[in-house]
Amino acid sequence: MKFSKQISLAILIAVFTSCSTVPLTGRKQISLVGDSEINTSAAQSYRQLLSDPSTKVITGTRDAESVKRVGEKLSVAIERFLKENGYGNKYSFKWEFNLIQSKEVNAWCMPGGKVAVYSAILPITMDDAGLATVMGHEIGHAIARHSAERISQQMAAQAGGSLVGAATSDKSQATQLIVNKLYGVGGGLVLLKYSRNQESEADRLGLIFMAMAGYDPHNAVSFWERMAAQNKGGAPPEFLSTHPADQTRIQNIKDHLPEAMKYYHP
Repeated sequence: MKFSKQISLAILIAVFTSCSTVPLTGRKQISLVGDSEINTSAAQSYRQLLSDPSTKVITGTRDAESVKRVGEKLSVAIERFLKENGYGNKYSFKWEFNLIQSKEVNAWCMPGGKVAVYSAILPITMDDAGLATVMGHEIGHAIARHSAERISQQMAAQAGGSLVGAATSDKSQATQLIVNKLYGVGGGLVLLKYSRNQESEADRLGLIFMAMAGYDPHNAVSFWERMAAQNKGGAPPEFLSTHPADQTRIQNIKDHLPEAMKYYHP
């Protein structure tokens, strides 16, 4: 019993002394792992995906150039904001933007700024503003360190195992164990599933980021309405599997538009 109490106390100390703040939203989050470890493992998984013979990276097309152009505008605007607001030394992103041939309606951004857009989502994005909506949302996950938060939660959840000691002393080893498991390092790429609260936070950040990059955030409403139309009569695309209900999300986005518009300078 005494040992169990010591473990619980160690976890509580680790949790309450290892918190970070999400830029713009101000939300406090548990942070038991370092960015450098997660970014390194994520970059390794990203390289594995791009080099896999079954992965077709599209280059030299108008769509591929659009992905890179929008990604560049977003990353420049975000980096400028982070630097001007005292976050510059807290992020070390090496941005990459790639369009991947796939029938899956999806897009994602791994920690460290590794972004992939799947070709099947392009008929729904329709234009650069639609792309900025999607990519801004996915980058929002990375800026908010949602992956680190999920991994930290996994570490805390394994309170009865050997990872507790690692979480409070040798974080590097514990981090690698969990990152490798959740991101599939050494095997196929496995992307994290975010919570609905994290998805909503990424929506809010995405609106602000697209506005910073010069895209009118009102375009996000049209995009999500088009995405909602994809759900009629069947299971939602992977991109929406853990997201809030369509109408809830669209209303939340409308509610956040006044905030996002403060950052919009066409």
